[in-house]
This record gives sequence, C-alpha cells and structure tokens, in this order.
Amino acid sequence: MNKEIKIIPLCGIFFLGFIAWFFPPQSIDTNSWHTLVIFLSTIVGIVLNVMPIGAVGLLGVTVFALTAAAGAQTSKQAIMDALSGFDSYLIWLIVVAFFIAKGFIKTGFGKRIALIMVKFFGKKTLGLVYGLSIADLILAPATPSNTARCGGVIYPIANALSQSFKSLPNDPSRKKMGTYLITSIGNINDITAAMFITAYAANPLIVKLAEGFGVKLSWIGWFVAAVGPAIISLILIPIVLYFIIKPEIKNTPEAKEFAESELKKLGPVSRDEKVMAFTFIGVLVLWIFGKQLGIHSTTTALIGLSSLIISGVLTWDDIKGEKAAWDTLVWFSALLMMATFLNKLGFTQWFGNTIGEELKFMASVNWIIILAVLTMIYTYTHYFFASGTAQVAALYSVFLGVGINLGIPPYPLALLLGFTSSLYCSLTQYTHARGPILFGSGFVTTKEWWSAGFAINLLNQAIFLIAGLAWWKIIGLY
Repeated sequence: MNKEIKIIPLCGIFFLGFIAWFFPPQSIDTNSWHTLVIFLSTIVGIVLNVMPIGAVGLLGVTVFALTAAAGAQTSKQAIMDALSGFDSYLIWLIVVAFFIAKGFIKTGFGKRIALIMVKFFGKKTLGLVYGLSIADLILAPATPSNTARCGGVIYPIANALSQSFKSLPNDPSRKKMGTYLITSIGNINDITAAMFITAYAANPLIVKLAEGFGVKLSWIGWFVAAVGPAIISLILIPIVLYFIIKPEIKNTPEAKEFAESELKKLGPVSRDEKVMAFTFIGVLVLWIFGKQLGIHSTTTALIGLSSLIISGVLTWDDIKGEKAAWDTLVWFSALLMMATFLNKLGFTQWFGNTIGEELKFMASVNWIIILAVLTMIYTYTHYFFASGTAQVAALYSVFLGVGINLGIPPYPLALLLGFTSSLYCSLTQYTHARGPILFGSGFVTTKEWWSAGFAINLLNQAIFLIAGLAWWKIIGLY
C-alpha cells in the first residue's frame, strides 16, 4: 500500500463530502454549493495531509471536472472549467519565482548575500529578521507586487541565510533558523503591503471601491494612516514569532568572523554570480517600474528566467528538477480555480449579504464593537479564498456598506478593512500568491504555518484596532 496515502481520513473526507453534496441550503445556488463542498474537501485533505499536497490538488481538479460542479453542460466545458486555474498569470509568477530562487542557491550568490547580511546583522537571529524587514520596507513603496517583493527578493536571501547555518528544508535542522526566518518574512510582508497604496496589487482597488462610499484616500493619506499601527506591528511581530517558533540558534556572537571567513573561501565573485546579480537587479527594476514600461510582472519573471537559461546559469535539467515548483503549479491552480468559481457563482456575494442581515440587530451596539466583529468576519472569510485581491473584489464593498449602515464612521471602517486585506494574507499557505513560494521551501509545516498565522493575525487585529483607532483620531480621520 502507498504509504503517502492516508486511506481512512481520505475516505472520511469523501464520505462527508458525498453526504453534504445532496443537502444544499435553499438560499444558495446548487452549483455554488457543489463547488464549496469540493473546495472545502480539498482544503481539509491538505490540512490532514491525506496525500502529497499536489496529489490532493489534482484529485480536487478531477472531481470538479467529473461532477461538472460549476454547472458545465458538456464534458469538454467541465474539464475546461477544472483546468482554468492553470492559465493564471499569477500561478506562473509563483512557479517562475521558484526557478529564479534556484539560481541564487546554485550560483552561491544567495549565500554571498546571506553572509554579508550575517556580517552586519548577525549578532542575533532576531537581528537578521529585522534586517530582512528593513529591506522589505525599503522596497515596498515602489513594488506593487508583494508576491514579487517577498517571494522573488526577500525569500531567496532568507533561504540562503538559513542553509548557510546548516538549517535545511524538509529536515529537523530547519528549526535551527529556517522555520523562524521564513515564517517571519511572510508575516512582515503583510505589514509592508499595508503601508503603501503601491505596495500591494489590491490596494488601488480598495481605494477605488472606497471612493464609492465617499472615502477618498491619497497616496500620502494612506501612508500616514497606516504608519502609526504598522510601525508597532513591525517592531513586535519578529519578537512574538521568536517566542512562538523558538529558533534553536539564538545568539551568534561569532557570526561576523564566520561570515568574513566564509566570504574569503568563496573568493572573488564568479561569472555566474555576476550574471545572477545583473539578472536580479534587472528583474527588480522591471518589477518596480514595469507598469510604466508596459511589462507585466509575470513577463518580467520570465525574462529573468530566460536570461539565466541562455547565460547557462541554469540548465533545463535544473528547471525540470525543481519539484516544489511543479507541485505548487498543481495544488495552487486547483484552489485558485475553485475560489474563482465561488465568486463567479455568487457564493461570496450571498455570504456577504447574509452577514449583513445577521448583524442588523447590532445597530444599537457601540460602533467600535461592530467594527471589531465585522473585521474578524472579513478576516476569517479569507480561509475560503486563494487570492487576497479576489476577496477584496468580492467582499470589500459588501462589508464597507454593511458597516456604514450600522453606524461605523466611514474612514476608520474603510481603512481597517483595507489594511486587513493585507494582514490576512499569512493565515494559510494558500490564501495568497506568496504563500506557496514560502511554504514550498520546506521550512514550515502546515500546522506551524496555520498556528503562527492565526496568532500573528490576532495580534495585528488588536494593534490596528486599538492603536489604529487612537492614531486615526489624532490625525483627524473621525
């Protein structure tokens, strides 16, 4: 029997999904319900690790096509629906980022960067996280893709840094440093994404939707509103994660000497490292200025990868052998496809309207309490999405309208929902495009990711609600 498959849990998921299939609520479209059943079953299969994650995704796609869950009238349309997630530019940005990260490791350029960082920030592991956080923060205002920023720039450095200390993926040694660094950069990326309109693809959409409710947010206005609570989060998150993850390597007083010694061993920068460095800078510049130049972020990633292949830094065998990337292509495409259909078929709209009806009784309650409740519901609804931008498009206006009708001042509500649209991105490994890159590294288990993501999200909610409201009162937003 295949030891990779947990037969009993897998059969249990099939049984419960089969029963639920035939009992859709009267208020929801049947196709929406069927899509939801397969979506939830796939997620439960991933959480329980009933099979390798790519295999779970493939099984979900197969069932979706076989049952024509989205309402397809022909078998051809059913399989086209099921495979629609594979043509997403977002998916290919993730996959190509995996390959580019391979170049950092293979050439040793990532190790060189890591050693330089160790030299300057390496007295303590905590200091290394703050160093990476500062780098993310500096890039954030001009990098509208936080996936590109974290997955394409910060992650390769953190990965190389971990491995330079013999903290290896898919190995018990990952807990020495790698688990802490990878978990930290994802959660920090949520904060930097919330600080600037131009730091996250969903932020301009939030600004546009908020205008429909009379809330006008400029670039500087957004930043001023975010900087108060965000700075607190940037300071506290690395410390809190330090106690949650408990990296085995804590003090590294010898790090500077170690780094200098290892840099000497590496010798002069090699030809491949120079190509990697040039490609890295070029990709970064195009990610920052691509919109002005008319070059899409995924196209930029492909340009970078093609450059590495043509120059010989990476071979096609390197690409074929990057199993984590191909694994991610399957499972993330499956979840993105189902989440997209949940939106198209009206489930997300129905869910938002249902929340509004259920909360009407709270009209007499203090608006701060209503704001906290709405924010929590909006946040944890994200478990049903594989894209932060998709949730913003589907639910932001719904929650904003409900909150204003219940008496919440428009600016605090619009801002908190807007910032939450970044803060919820680390709840799971599938709820944001950056997640598969970090999770696919092999440093963090599903349990570790979910528990740390939930704890940090609670902390961020408290900070942005309490400190945020105080700060917004000071600057006169309500």
